[in-house]
Amino acid sequence: MLGRITGIEENVVVVELNPEVLKTQTLANRHLIFEDPDKLVVGEVVNIKGGNAYVNLIGELVGDRFVGGVIRKPSFGASVKVVSQEKVPLIIGIPEFQENRDLYLGMSPVYPGIKLGVKLNDLFANHFAIFGNTGSGKSCSVARIIQNVFTRQRYIPYRASFFIFDAYGEYHNAFKDLGKTTPGINFKAYTTNTNFSDSEIIRIPLWLLTVDDIALLLGVENAGQLPIIEKALKLVTIFARDESLVIKHKNDIIARAILDILSSGRGAAQIRDQIFSVLSHYNTSELNLETEIYQPGYSRSLKQCLLIDQSGKIREMELVTTFMESFLNDELELSLPDGTFMYSLNDLKDAFDFALISEGSLKSEKIFDSSNVLRVRLQSLLNSNYAAYFDYPEYITKEQYIKKLMTADNGKKAQIVNFNINYVDDRLAKNLTKIYSKLLFDYNKDIAKGTRMPFNIILEEAHRYVQNDSDIEILGYNIFERITKEGRKYGVLLGMISQRPSELSETALSQCNNFLILKMMHPKDVAYIREMVPNVTEEIIKKLRILQPGCCVAFGNGFKVPVIIQFDMPNPEPSSNSVDISRIWFIDRQAQQ
Repeated sequence: MLGRITGIEENVVVVELNPEVLKTQTLANRHLIFEDPDKLVVGEVVNIKGGNAYVNLIGELVGDRFVGGVIRKPSFGASVKVVSQEKVPLIIGIPEFQENRDLYLGMSPVYPGIKLGVKLNDLFANHFAIFGNTGSGKSCSVARIIQNVFTRQRYIPYRASFFIFDAYGEYHNAFKDLGKTTPGINFKAYTTNTNFSDSEIIRIPLWLLTVDDIALLLGVENAGQLPIIEKALKLVTIFARDESLVIKHKNDIIARAILDILSSGRGAAQIRDQIFSVLSHYNTSELNLETEIYQPGYSRSLKQCLLIDQSGKIREMELVTTFMESFLNDELELSLPDGTFMYSLNDLKDAFDFALISEGSLKSEKIFDSSNVLRVRLQSLLNSNYAAYFDYPEYITKEQYIKKLMTADNGKKAQIVNFNINYVDDRLAKNLTKIYSKLLFDYNKDIAKGTRMPFNIILEEAHRYVQNDSDIEILGYNIFERITKEGRKYGVLLGMISQRPSELSETALSQCNNFLILKMMHPKDVAYIREMVPNVTEEIIKKLRILQPGCCVAFGNGFKVPVIIQFDMPNPEPSSNSVDISRIWFIDRQAQQ
């Protein structure tokens, strides 16, 4: 007997320990059994003070099964024992490890020799989060977990699909050689670094993007800017294909814009200057300032017809109006791209130019300024190195593109696809991550249920992407929140890795089922975890501050009770080591002599 029960208050049992126990046994964080004739109640020692152990009740042992939660509390006469080494796996370990169902995570630092793990379905068929301060061993822990998935003796997870968005290019080294240790497993790497020969450059077919994707790419600031994008995409369906239709549509748009100017009621000089401005920027071979307007017996250029007479009027106003009306075509129809043809950033830029005047932005300086800023951003993208990421060399369908993403260099399925987004600014990195995640979500959502393969999206530095941003106000949804709320039924699961959980979307975080939290020190983040994460006790919060590197507190649906796990070091390790100041700084004077 360890001692006797002297108090039971709410969920805490106070045990007065026998003096010899205090001298010979370490009980902190260990599990005790309170044995009554009709029940075996299990608790965890959370504090030892003044010769007393304070034990949180966590469940019961029923035969060879641990049941979490306590309804029946122990009696004051219950005998108090330490859980035997044989019973520990029932509470925190893997009693009967099955290679095709279970995942080994690490060892117990409390119980030497006890392996800890989780059901694969419990972790990877749900959304999860891994948090930890810089230096807590977060990257190494993530690498080790994924390595454990793919290094198995008998069962090969050939149909697994992990898409890792690697904020710093850390994971390439950890996964690139998995196929050498586990034949049949392949790694595919994409990068935003155009000089990295070991990886393909990220390239997204522009024609697979929707209005919402283009809105993200151009940094739309309010919902009122969406119609100009929608109109540009409708126009690009024409501008990128049939040349005869292109001219008809352009003529129709230019003519309508000029008719609006002619009927605006402005002064003659202002009307003339605006028409000159429009036709200087937007024109066709059939409609430009030099276009001849024929009348019986003579002809004049459109530019000449806009001359102002001595009375201060455009004398040929009616003639110009009639001429413009001849280009109107009410039978022209537009629809959004359906992904069945390719187009380029140049095509989109051309369509954007004409969308500006088609949407009547010339009537309002405010509307024009709001819309024109998107055109300027598109032009900036077109002129930047980032344009390479949207320069896809050939036509490809969405289905073909997704399959190609998951095809390794040897032509076989890649189970791990790593996107190194370290070489672009934060805004584009965020948008690339959103665009890819939406593409995967939409793809799985649209195909038949029986043909879906689960996609596990892992976001390193998730606080940079999964934020409480303006997407909901502008687009009506946030793709990460949509994935966390709806993704499970479509087989799209999210894993968020972050050092700043307080900056994450509350909605996305609330949908996570499992949490692996390494050392956390920042008061704001600790407070956020306490408030936002379900089933967090003060005991868990206290543990977070004193964990060693590579140790985490794991809890959630996949764990019977919160448990401390010591991860093995990954082999090979990710490229996440801190800079070696002592090696770089110093020069050996003696060696130079």
